[in-house]
Amino acid sequence: MSIHLFYRWMPSYLPAFQLESFIANSRSLHNSFEVDMPGIMLRVSGRENHDQTERFAKELTSLTCSVLDKEPSQTMVMIQYFPHEHWFIGRRSLAELGKNSFRLEVTITDETNTKSQKAVFHRAAFELLSRMIGNIHPHSNVHIIDCRATAYGYGGVTQEYRHQRAMIASVRADANAGAFHGADSNANVDSVTMSEAVADRSVQR
Repeated sequence: MSIHLFYRWMPSYLPAFQLESFIANSRSLHNSFEVDMPGIMLRVSGRENHDQTERFAKELTSLTCSVLDKEPSQTMVMIQYFPHEHWFIGRRSLAELGKNSFRLEVTITDETNTKSQKAVFHRAAFELLSRMIGNIHPHSNVHIIDCRATAYGYGGVTQEYRHQRAMIASVRADANAGAFHGADSNANVDSVTMSEAVADRSVQR
């Protein structure tokens, strides 16, 4: 997630001497604090097959977490099967075409992955599913869905809220340790407390 989401309001509530430490903490936490929850939806032609379904779930979780840098414990996978007669490409059913197909959708928090990571995932996912399914129509596709942090989350909490709270926790730790260039610790804590209140209001809007 881009740290500019947090910069939108935070600097104006921090004294100038704290900004350097705040920015350093923001950058160091940028790729480490967030617990993203990718959602994987695979739609595949053919009849349901329990063993194949488990293989799909394991392989797609491994690939997604490896290439897109996600956590397996936070990865949700859903798999649906469709009869060849109900799947059309170019106005012809897969049954008529004599082909198999799939549509893979992976939902992630916006700005948590680079263009190159997504390009690698597209290629790797297509190759993986082509091998696992076989006889794949070339218009089978992969769709990575970037969701705004304010619109995506789990456990009743958005990803942006988690982002902001993690950043505040880091700044508060520095304030309590007196790390802001020897500044008065009470003033530091008061500043962070004010920022927490603003963060809460910004999430609730």
